[in-house]
Amino acid sequence: MKSALLEMHDIRKSFGATKALDGVSLSVDGGEVIALIGENGAGKSTLMKILSGAETADAGTMTIEGRPYTPSGPHDALTAGVAMIYQELNLAPDLSVEDNIMLGQENSWVGLLRRSEQRRRVAEVLNRLGHPELELKTLVSQLSIGAQQLVEIARALVMQARVIVFDEPTSSLTRHDVARLFTVIRSLCEDGIGIVYISHFLEEVQEVAKRYTVLRDGESVGTGLLADASEQELVRLMVNRDVDDMFPCVPHDPGDVHLHIVGLSGRSSPEDVSLELRRGEILGITGLVGAGRTELLRCLFALDEVKSGRIKIGSLSPSATPNARIRAGLGLVSEDRKGEGLAQTRSIADNMTYSRLSPYSRGGWLRLGERRTQVEHWMDRLRVKARSPEQSIVELSGGNQQKVAIARVLHQEADVLLLDEPTRGIDIGTKAEIYRLIGELAAAGKAVIFVSSYFTELLAVCDRVAVMSRGRLQDVRGASEWTEETILSTAIGTDV
Repeated sequence: MKSALLEMHDIRKSFGATKALDGVSLSVDGGEVIALIGENGAGKSTLMKILSGAETADAGTMTIEGRPYTPSGPHDALTAGVAMIYQELNLAPDLSVEDNIMLGQENSWVGLLRRSEQRRRVAEVLNRLGHPELELKTLVSQLSIGAQQLVEIARALVMQARVIVFDEPTSSLTRHDVARLFTVIRSLCEDGIGIVYISHFLEEVQEVAKRYTVLRDGESVGTGLLADASEQELVRLMVNRDVDDMFPCVPHDPGDVHLHIVGLSGRSSPEDVSLELRRGEILGITGLVGAGRTELLRCLFALDEVKSGRIKIGSLSPSATPNARIRAGLGLVSEDRKGEGLAQTRSIADNMTYSRLSPYSRGGWLRLGERRTQVEHWMDRLRVKARSPEQSIVELSGGNQQKVAIARVLHQEADVLLLDEPTRGIDIGTKAEIYRLIGELAAAGKAVIFVSSYFTELLAVCDRVAVMSRGRLQDVRGASEWTEETILSTAIGTDV
């Protein structure tokens, strides 16, 4: 019988007393997409780190095309034909688009780069992705998160790997870009490449994959054909319980206008945005990648330069500094959790209290006991899974990191919460918790701006939804007045 392209059998891995993987098996055939699903902390990342050579299994075997596969490191895995596209981007920010895509596989002759050949290969891959507009000489640090993710995908395609792992590849992409990515994945399958697809979006999984494997607490708890499994059955396998309400509704009533934005323009984006936000209201903002959503929030928080316009928060008109905006009651949760949203090597306690240390400061000293009590309170309220407040952020799952980022603005006592893609890369159970929390915050009188590329959650959670395109606010309506189709048509400037 013909061997699978990739086989991982009875993989085990422990970190101290913690069993990260306990006898997990996975197989992928050439030309097949298999979905690897599970909550944050289920063991997916550890399994893929072993596949990529970043970790070594304690026990178990792996083969590629029937031959033993024991990578000594990531470079060895690449040489063997395994490419990884991680959820957290793995790019060199100070290098260009071209250099990032070709990093480690440059075309050279007698020590000199063959730029023309490199550019031909890069342009070919970007055309396959449907994004030929990416300027090859642009520094990656100057790109949006969505565009950076496209660079990561392009690099994997240039590698011409036999097995490609996509770890939450669409978390920063719009539906239009997701459709283009799926087209690319199908073409890769036609070339005989095996795909492992990791995503918390079950509708994506059911569209792009044929088979699934579910991990929970380091064990494989289900595998089969997606055509034979309902979404509810997959959720139950993932969380070991029924999740009856994916979008919990917490009753809340918008009150008086609390945030006034008049004619706000940034250096390049946003452009002439005027908007009002009420206490107890959840306002969703969406649009395509590069529409100006993140730039709007950064201008509101005074992280980006404001060319013109006025911002009023309650009775205050704060100066254009982040500290002044914090004092006026603004709190920002960045879409880039790793790069700027959290200090990865610092503790939960540090991250949660950095923006408001005054309650614990006396004579230049911090009262750490009082601070720990408050941090434990917020950890309990948001159900942050961690050993203690002193555990470093980098050791937490993505979902728990996001909860800490939200807890920071709550501890800060912000009245206006600017949430930029707060559910990106978060598992289904944690998403439901965050949706409920957002509703509870609105019920408590907080004003919430919820930026997302995931139309479904905005329509389910928000009171109103605004659509941006090319830096401008195109339309604002009650959530019930939108459909996913009308949102998309407004974002791309067509009529439905």
